[in-house]
Amino acid sequence: MARTPDNGGADDSATLKPRPGLGPWFSVSPLLLWLSLFVIVPTLLLVVASFCDRSGIGQIVFDFNTDNYARAFQAPYPEIFGRSIWFAFLTTVICLILGYPVGYFIGRSPEKMRNILMMLVMIPFWTSFLIRTYSWISILSEQGLLNGFLLWAQVISEPLEMLYTPGAVILGLVYNYLPFMILPIYGSAEKLDNALVEAAYDLGAGPVRAFSNVIIPLTKPGIVAGVMLVFIPSLGMFAISGLMGGGSQQMIGDVIYKQFSGANNPPFGAALGTLLLLIFAIGLWFSKRKEA
Repeated sequence: MARTPDNGGADDSATLKPRPGLGPWFSVSPLLLWLSLFVIVPTLLLVVASFCDRSGIGQIVFDFNTDNYARAFQAPYPEIFGRSIWFAFLTTVICLILGYPVGYFIGRSPEKMRNILMMLVMIPFWTSFLIRTYSWISILSEQGLLNGFLLWAQVISEPLEMLYTPGAVILGLVYNYLPFMILPIYGSAEKLDNALVEAAYDLGAGPVRAFSNVIIPLTKPGIVAGVMLVFIPSLGMFAISGLMGGGSQQMIGDVIYKQFSGANNPPFGAALGTLLLLIFAIGLWFSKRKEA
């Protein structure tokens, strides 16, 4: 009888490692192509253009220097960057204060009611962004609905100046980005295990302690996601500050837009855009560090 070689009882099949084929690469190739065409390549072009110069007619001249970045740190651009960060921070905080109770309430509601409540949140966004913004302009103007109502109710004796102020810009940002805070918090609250909350109560925790030590940590991923979804786009927004701020409350998005349009200075606009991307990267790194 032929004997098989003794391998010490080890199974050859266990030592054979399957080699990865091309299937996984084909499955992610659309994503890689999308990222390359619409993220990586435009970002590289933006960075390269930021080190270039411009001709008299606004064309990019490949004369590599750092003059655009030196100009970006001269007045008034640091002030505009600071204002943009401050407005985005206030917007994020207000959206978190308003959006967390709404998102948590929807996530803990009966399943039949969740879709209805989410539809109520999204109904205003079925209309155009410009229509919604101009609606707020008609409400906040001196001859608008709010001043008219307050005058009719004799709450005020003369119209209030509510439009073209920092408060109007913050209001427009909060109104437009509040759903981006509600949605991820709703997703985290929906997955919250009630048994953990009940266990906290059984162990003697009160409502405040259970909320701060159990509910907040369990919904932290939704909070972090909502903060990033609100802070990043509100930092670069330009339409709201232009329409509701009247040009007196410029944000960095307004300046970048003007460099690529009216000022015909794409290299300087690219430098400001690159600095804005750097702020985004720092904010993302900070949020990931907090999440860890």
